[in-house]
Amino acid sequence: MPRSRSEDAGAGPVGAPAGPHLRVLIADDQDLFRAGFGMILDAQDDIEVVGEVGDGAAAVRAARELRPCVVLMDIRMPELDGVEATARICAETRAKVLVLTMFDLDEYVYDALRAGASGFLLKDIRRDQLVESVRIVAAGEALLAPTVTRRLIGALVGNGHAVPRLAARLGDLTGRETEILAMIARGLSNSEIGAELYLSANTVKTHVGNLLSKLGLRDRAQAVVFAYESGLVVAGGG
Repeated sequence: MPRSRSEDAGAGPVGAPAGPHLRVLIADDQDLFRAGFGMILDAQDDIEVVGEVGDGAAAVRAARELRPCVVLMDIRMPELDGVEATARICAETRAKVLVLTMFDLDEYVYDALRAGASGFLLKDIRRDQLVESVRIVAAGEALLAPTVTRRLIGALVGNGHAVPRLAARLGDLTGRETEILAMIARGLSNSEIGAELYLSANTVKTHVGNLLSKLGLRDRAQAVVFAYESGLVVAGGG
């Protein structure tokens, strides 16, 4: 059973935040990591750790029951691995998933991004970075450091992950949307894209929403993966 600190798990829609807190579920098979991350996050005024579980199957059940805003998901766990657990949580709830890994060039992380994860963190992350990462993802942004993401996707696209047929789907986008997709893959925020293209942040946001809808993508993290897999952005390119 997940350790729950919330008494109101039956109220509200799946994935909805309760009150002012960012509700976080921690899924890791190592007690030390669960306790450490939980202590750091619970110390924040705006974050509440609503549950801690030790395997992927329990993570899926807890995500349904506890309605977290963000799930910290260890990538390698018993019962159900982090990739499949991520896919199920993203399909069944509105929770955002942040994958935890020991290695930045972890093929399972790449698969989790494809499954819907909004980003990934190394387990040796500093406490201030952990807190800020949870807040960023809860706000709807992807958490993908451009250099790390390029190394990860670049290494794996080179190992047979490229999907040439995706290139045809780029034809569904306007020229502006294609341009913005490439800039998302470079790690630019909406405001940075707007500054380069002389567009307002709201206009960029509209373009981003349109291209995600046309391509059937969940968020910016999946857009980055798509940009590489379709060949729009070349691994190791500028």
